[in-house]
Amino acid sequence: VTGASFVVFNGALKTSSGFLAKSSIIEDGLMVQITPETMESLRQALRDKKDFKITCGKTDAGDIKEYVDICWVENEEKTNKG
Repeated sequence: VTGASFVVFNGALKTSSGFLAKSSIIEDGLMVQITPETMESLRQALRDKKDFKITCGKTDAGDIKEYVDICWVENEEKTNKG
């Protein structure tokens, strides 16, 4: 689990790169590089207020362990007030 001050979604990752998605820590935030197709799915999920999971790693890797989960919560008391 990584806490971040901000998240940047970059929808310019090419499918020929060999990655499903890539995440990296930048200063005190997180950058997630995704394909244009995944970006469109993410946008739709945000519009619909639905949870969304991005699987990061190489396309040919069998043991993928990194995920970026976008989750809507009911209880706002435990979220960042800033």
